[in-house]
Amino acid sequence: PAHEFPVSMRRQEVFFPHNVHSFRTTTPSCCHMLRNLSLMTPAGLFPIGLVGCGTVGTGVVRILQNSTALLTAQTGQQLALRHVVVRDPARTRDADLSGYAVSASLDALVADQTVKAVVHVVGGIASPRQDILRLLHAGKDVITANKALLCTHGDELFETAHSLGRTICFEAAVAGGIPIISTVCTALTANRIVAIEAILNGTSNFILTRMLDRRQIYDEALREAQQLGYAEADPTMDVDGSDTAQKLAILARLAFGTAMPFDRIARQGIQNIDLQDLLAAADLGYRIKLLALARLTAERLEVSVQPTLVRADRSIAMTSGAHNFIAIEGDAVGVLKMAGAGAGRMPTASAVVADLIDCVTGRAACTFQALLRLQQRTPLPLHPSTDIARRQYLRFNVADRPHVLADIADVLGRHGISISSVRQDETEDSADGTGVARLVMLTHRATEGRLQAADNEIDCLDSLRGPRIRMPIAD
Repeated sequence: PAHEFPVSMRRQEVFFPHNVHSFRTTTPSCCHMLRNLSLMTPAGLFPIGLVGCGTVGTGVVRILQNSTALLTAQTGQQLALRHVVVRDPARTRDADLSGYAVSASLDALVADQTVKAVVHVVGGIASPRQDILRLLHAGKDVITANKALLCTHGDELFETAHSLGRTICFEAAVAGGIPIISTVCTALTANRIVAIEAILNGTSNFILTRMLDRRQIYDEALREAQQLGYAEADPTMDVDGSDTAQKLAILARLAFGTAMPFDRIARQGIQNIDLQDLLAAADLGYRIKLLALARLTAERLEVSVQPTLVRADRSIAMTSGAHNFIAIEGDAVGVLKMAGAGAGRMPTASAVVADLIDCVTGRAACTFQALLRLQQRTPLPLHPSTDIARRQYLRFNVADRPHVLADIADVLGRHGISISSVRQDETEDSADGTGVARLVMLTHRATEGRLQAADNEIDCLDSLRGPRIRMPIAD
C-alpha cells in the first residue's frame, strides 16, 4: 500500500514485493513505470525489439549478449531480444542473431504486445519517422540515435509520444557515449544554461588533428579517416558542418527551449582549411577546431558551427583524434566539461543500452517529462548573425607584387575592420610578378555584417590567387 512507503520513494524507482496494482500515485511518470512493471512476463523477462543491425545495432546486440548479468542487476529483469528487423535478413552481420526472430518487416514486432521497448537505429528521415510513429501507436517506447530525424521531426515525435503515454529516448543522438542529454534534462535543471561550446563531430576533429600532428594535407587525412571507419564513403555531412549543426540544434532546443531550424544555424565546414592554416594558427598559439557554439548574448541566442581558432592551452583545443568535447555553462553550477568518444560502435551502443535500461526501470518516463517541460519555455529570439562581433583570422593567396597588402587593408579599413597583426610567408623574387604569396591577418573585433561587406569587395580584387578563408577566433 502507498502509505507504507516514504514520500521520497513514491517518485523514485522502487521494487514491489506484492501486487503492483495495489500501489496508488498521482505522479504520471510513476504510473508509466508501474505500467511497464505490470506488463513484464511471469518469467521475469522484459521483451524488447531491435530495428536496424548495422554498426550501432550490432554493438547493442553484443552488449545484450555479453553483459546479461550486469543488465539484469541494473534492471531487476532479464532483457530478452525477441525481434530483429533488418533490410536484408540474409546478409552476414558482425553479430550472432541466431535464436532471434529476424525479418525485413516491422509487422511482427508491432503486433507483439509483450514488447514495450524498441531500439530503432536506422539512418535517414522519412522511413524512420514512419517506423517510430507506428511503434508509438502500437504502445511501445522507442530508443533512437537518429539526430537528423530528431532535428527535422523531433517536436512531432515527442508530441505524439506524449499524447500516447510513451517515451522517446535519444541519448546516443548527440555526442555518442557522452551523457549530455540526461545532463541537460535532469542534472542541470536547477540552472539557467547560458552557453554551450562543443566539438560534436569526431570525423572533423580527427582530420584536423592528423593534419597538424602528422603534417598531412586535407585529402590524406580524410582518406585515413575513411580507412579507420571514422568517415563515410561520402563524408559531406561530417566535413561541411551539417552533422554538427543537427546535434547543436537538438542541444539548443533542450538547453534554451528554442526550436532551431537547421537553415538558421550559421554553418561553415573544414574543407577549405589547409595545412598552412593549421601551422600558422599553431605559431600564433591557437588550434583550429570545428566549434559548435550556442550562447545567450543580451537575451538573444547566438548559434553557429564554424572552424574556429581556440587558444592552445584550453581543454577544448587539446581534444584530439575522434573524440568529442562539450563545455556547458549554467548560472549556478558554472562550467561543466565532458569529453569522450562521440561516435563508434560500442560508445554509441553504450548510450543506447543505457536508454533501454532507463525505459525498463521507469527512469526514462521521468526524464521524458522533464524534456517536455524544457521545450515548453518561451523561445528566445535569435541574435542576427550580422550583429555578432568577433575577432577573425583571414588568409589570402595573392599575387606577389607591390600594393596588394595595401589594397586589402584599404578595403578592411573602409568597412571599419581594424587589423591587429599581419604575417606574410617569405617568397622567392619574381621579376614578372607571377609569384604567389600567402597573407595571414588577425583582426580586432568586427561585426559579421561589416566582414561580409568587406568580403564582397575583396573578392573583386584582381590580386587574389585561389581560395581564401576567414575563421572566427574564440575569445
